[in-house]
Amino acid sequence: MPEPENTDTTTNAGTAAAPAAEAAAAEATTTDLAAQLAAAKAEAAANYDKFMRSAADLENFRRRTVRDKEDLRTTATGRVLEDIFPVLDTLGLAIHAARQPNADLKSLVGGVDMVLTQLKTALANHGLKEISPAGQPFDPHQHEAISHQPSAEVKEEHVLTVVRTGYSLNGRLLRPASVVVSSGPAKDTKKS
Repeated sequence: MPEPENTDTTTNAGTAAAPAAEAAAAEATTTDLAAQLAAAKAEAAANYDKFMRSAADLENFRRRTVRDKEDLRTTATGRVLEDIFPVLDTLGLAIHAARQPNADLKSLVGGVDMVLTQLKTALANHGLKEISPAGQPFDPHQHEAISHQPSAEVKEEHVLTVVRTGYSLNGRLLRPASVVVSSGPAKDTKKS
């Protein structure tokens, strides 16, 4: 007996439509992935451009800051030097007066003392402060003890003698004062 012909057209049509639908879905997915990839590449390029601009801005800022700092240092140094010029002029006059045949030693010493005062004043105007602690308590943050000596006049652990004056600039220590510290009255080493 011959087999009956398959008259079910829905099965054949359904089987043929399935690969076409899968192909269409795969193509849509591929197109969607390609669009996402293109969008991601565009976003990455935009972010890279922003990064490069930010890096360039940062480098420009760094260079400008260094330049501004140098300009500030030059300006500050110029102001200090402008205040020292009169001291140099006065010192030049003192040397000229000292070379005269009838130069008086007392007046020269007085003139040099005035020049020193003028220089100290000019530097003090810019925040320089002398540290000369004779008779004051020893402070290891401001003073450098180079020795101890007994003294009946100066209390123990107080500055007996300033060997080298110290300096601070606007509260910041530049050079500690080198000092001799009192160890108090001399103790008898002889026992009876």
